Amino acid sequence: MIPIWYYIFMPQKIRELIKKLEKAGFNNRGGKGSHRNFIHPKGIVITISGKMGSDAKKYQEKEVKLKIAESQK
Repeated sequence: MIPIWYYIFMPQKIRELIKKLEKAGFNNRGGKGSHRNFIHPKGIVITISGKMGSDAKKYQEKEVKLKIAESQK
């Protein structure tokens, strides 16, 4: 059984952020190295850096959340 604090304090993985973006309608335009560029049909752009299995930084989690909210307006 996984303790509740694990879900509160553990950062998401880069792959989880990418899944959220794709579910919200963002398309992966590719990128160089560990960078991936996503664009929404409304013209919203976001770049995610890091390996798929790496922990996401707090600023990346916040930016993904903001861009998804912006795309739903």
